[in-house]
Amino acid sequence: MRTPAKSSSRPRPRRWPRRVVLALLAFIALTWLPVLILRFLPPPTSAFMVERRFAAWREGDGRFALKHRYLPLADISVELPIALVAAEDQKFPFHHGFDLQAIGEAMDDADDGARLRGASTISQQVAKNLFLWNGRSLVRKGLEAYFTVLIELTWPKSRILEVYANIAQFGDGIYGADAAARQFFGKSARELGARESALLAASLPNPLKLRVDAPSPYMLGRVAWIERQVRQLGGPGYLAR
Repeated sequence: MRTPAKSSSRPRPRRWPRRVVLALLAFIALTWLPVLILRFLPPPTSAFMVERRFAAWREGDGRFALKHRYLPLADISVELPIALVAAEDQKFPFHHGFDLQAIGEAMDDADDGARLRGASTISQQVAKNLFLWNGRSLVRKGLEAYFTVLIELTWPKSRILEVYANIAQFGDGIYGADAAARQFFGKSARELGARESALLAASLPNPLKLRVDAPSPYMLGRVAWIERQVRQLGGPGYLAR
């Protein structure tokens, strides 16, 4: 009587770790590709611009008109980039996407009962405005950190600052330095002076409330602070180091 053959085949190796690695590599490749392309080509729009257009369409706001025109950094007044850095991220030339000291101070303030304040760098704001959406979820913050790393690995600092100056919101539907300069001052971004640049930079925490064309006493105080910071940093030459 023949005994049944034993199933002596070796157990199949689990395939899920390999699939996870392949999926992760594919995700990195697909998300890094637009970052690499935008290293050389001007972004035609941003996630925040698309979100605002959609909101206007959903609300049936037929009067809404988005204003935006991309300019190379060489065609923007040297006064604006240093004003943005003085206002938003004074360690921008030296950090690698994250201001760890500012993050630590913000967390300490929160532990002491203060409201959690933002500590985002210009690189983080570019990542958020260009690729992501408004919100405070952990998923969005995680993606913001991820895209910040990709941007810092791929773009020089001058490119990060150029894109920031071109996609930052300076008013409702007003995006970028040139659209803001023409809307508020009737001139191109190349012609902006130090005071006008400080006004634009002062609006960035909340451009819908801190209006360039009707600055509040608080905003004027912030403008004066930015002008002092620019002088202390050494002016536009600070970004040439």
